[in-house]
Amino acid sequence: SELIRGFLLSGMPCPSSCPPGLLALMAPGLALMATFSLPSQAGDRRALPVEKPPGVKGRTLILLDVNTKSPVRIISENFLSLQLDPSIIHDGWLDFLSSRRLVTLARGLAPAFLRFAGKRTDFLQFHNVKNPAKSRGGPGPDYYLKNYEDDIVRSDIALDKQKGCKIAQHPDIMLELQREKAAQMHLVLLKEQFSNTYSNLTLTARSLDKLYNFADCSGLHLIFALNALRRNPNNSWNSSNALSLLKYSASKKYNISWELGNEPNNYRTLMGRSVNGSQLGKDYTQLRSLLQLIRTYSRAHLYGPNIGRPRKNVIAFLEGFMKVAGGTVDAVTWQHYYIDGRVAKVTDFLKTRLLDTLSDQIRKIQKVVNTYTPGKKIWLEGVGMTSAGGMNNLSDSYAAGFLWLNTLGLLASQGIDVVVRHSFLDHGHNHLVDQNFNPLP
Repeated sequence: SELIRGFLLSGMPCPSSCPPGLLALMAPGLALMATFSLPSQAGDRRALPVEKPPGVKGRTLILLDVNTKSPVRIISENFLSLQLDPSIIHDGWLDFLSSRRLVTLARGLAPAFLRFAGKRTDFLQFHNVKNPAKSRGGPGPDYYLKNYEDDIVRSDIALDKQKGCKIAQHPDIMLELQREKAAQMHLVLLKEQFSNTYSNLTLTARSLDKLYNFADCSGLHLIFALNALRRNPNNSWNSSNALSLLKYSASKKYNISWELGNEPNNYRTLMGRSVNGSQLGKDYTQLRSLLQLIRTYSRAHLYGPNIGRPRKNVIAFLEGFMKVAGGTVDAVTWQHYYIDGRVAKVTDFLKTRLLDTLSDQIRKIQKVVNTYTPGKKIWLEGVGMTSAGGMNNLSDSYAAGFLWLNTLGLLASQGIDVVVRHSFLDHGHNHLVDQNFNPLP
């Protein structure tokens, strides 16, 4: 029943005023209305007899009178937000975020947060150089292709009249070259993913400019997750590289919110080096102190700890974090994926027991948060239908619509302030936009 209850009671406008995309999203749930019952607070429920054709068993038509004047919950205007994975640096799609088509699609989802984070967050190094190839004294592997791309983009950049943004109309040949490059890199990224062994990533100042330009021009607020696995010998966080990134962003007056790390409870698996909840709490306190030293970010928002599924050991991690840094973060965050993408089947997307797993996780997270910081906002960050990059023609198809509808409704009704969808553009099959820049179901 949560499937319909949350969606209809979250204060959303009536279907007649909804855009076609939202109506398409609502369609599966509305079709199921006859089999779900709502509590009395939603309105009156009346069963009417329906004339039956000869030979057909009796049917009942249920009419719902939904009260939209007194919402059960008030959610953030950024309730439905987006994530971009740092893998777009690896496969080259970061250079295409200036695409007019991509920006137009993203604008349709504004206002929202754009979280730049994922598995590769904790392997990301910032270098304050415009052209890393020149700084090394010679051309890198993609140097000539980059120069070719840059020349085309530079000649075709237009100033968007709305915001003065850099928007490009990329030639077809350029997109075709990029798709070929991305296909080759896809195999590398998959190998890293399944072996759980990731290579270091370099984010240059120019790449950060492109990322921020995309977020700002799309009407999205950028949340940047810093590398938490840069550690000192005593296992405290080494903030030197993060400070360099903060200073550069401040010099450009970029309006950014911050996080530290991604799924920190999984660090032993990633690096053979664990960080407990209380230590990460100290690291967050250190990051807050850094932000307060930089005028541009003295009042910047800080979110975390972005833990994984709240099993027993993860709950213990969260408790340790909240004891130390519960008052430091502006919202407490965690991740949820319904299905292991490596073994998913289409029938999995209709199993009610999967729908119920999210409700159980919400209760566990809320219990810990309300114990240490009652009333603190809770976000579900990095939510997807399947883990491990998803499954082609499943997690990126209408089959995933039931789980997604359940997610939105349940989170809204349970008071979760923001949900961050993984991912807007990605190398896997959980994304919202494909490599032809067409929206997926």
